[in-house]
This record gives sequence, C-alpha cells and structure tokens, in this order.
Amino acid sequence: MKAIKLLLVVAAVMISSGTFAQELKFGHVNIQKLVAELPEKVAADQKLQAEAQKLEQNLKVMNEELDTKYTDYMEKRDTLPELIRATKEKEIQEISQRLQNFQMLAQQNLQQQEQQLLQPIIEKVQKAIDEVGAENGFIYIFDVSSRVVVYHSDQSVDVENLVKTKLAATPAN
Repeated sequence: MKAIKLLLVVAAVMISSGTFAQELKFGHVNIQKLVAELPEKVAADQKLQAEAQKLEQNLKVMNEELDTKYTDYMEKRDTLPELIRATKEKEIQEISQRLQNFQMLAQQNLQQQEQQLLQPIIEKVQKAIDEVGAENGFIYIFDVSSRVVVYHSDQSVDVENLVKTKLAATPAN
C-alpha cells in the first residue's frame, strides 16, 4: 500500500515537473547589435563625432601654440638672459600643463555626453525587451553580446525581430 502511494507521488511529481519544464521559455538577443542599428544611436554617434572634432580642433590649436613657443625658445635660448629664459621655460610648461588638462577634460566631457545620449536609447531597448518578454511568456531573455551566457540551445528563442518590431512601434524621442 505504501509502495503504491509512493509510486503515485513520484509519478505525480514527474508529470508535474515534466509539464513545468515544457512551459519554461527562454530567449536571447544581441543588445549591442540591436542598439547599433537604431537610428537614435546613429544620430548620437554623429553628435559625439561632431563634438570630438571640435575638441580636437581646439587641441590642435593648443599644440600649435606649444610647438611655436618651444621652437622659438630653442632658437633663442642661448642668447636670452637667464630671467627671460626661465620665464619662457615656465610659460612652455604652463602651456603643456593646460594641454594635458584640456585633453583629460575633453575625454571626460565626451564620456559624459555619450552616457547622456545612450541612456534613453538603452532604456527604450530595455523597455521593448521587457514588453516582448511579458507578452510572449519568456522566463528569461539573455543578452548574448555580454558574453555572460556561455551556451544557448536551439530551444532558446532569438527575440531580436520581436524587439525590433516593438521598437519600430515606439515613437522616436
């Protein structure tokens, strides 16, 4: 009698776990590829490129100023009085320091702008992925571009087209 009850319990668990396993639905998407194809990302990249060119132009002018001062100093240093030579050396050092500071601040500025421009795009993609997941009954959707997922089987559904459809239905900002 106990053996029959135990057999029924084991059978019930196996049937329910088998049914449960069949209901699990996993998906994957390459978020980097998806984001790179969005018109908003292309526009953000163009904006960043334009800003980088402006900063690079300023950097070029500063470099030219430094080169001119240095060349002038090197040509005349042997004939300059000690006080003027020391003053010109200090001036060259200050210009060089300003150049280094400008490079550092320009890099930080570009990184900040990139983050500000990409944040709404990433949020939009995440929202679309969330909606696709909820609407299609996915338990998990993995980002295969992150290299965290080391394996996905053919049973994992590529949801890229579903997310693209969702993004296309969302108005651009």
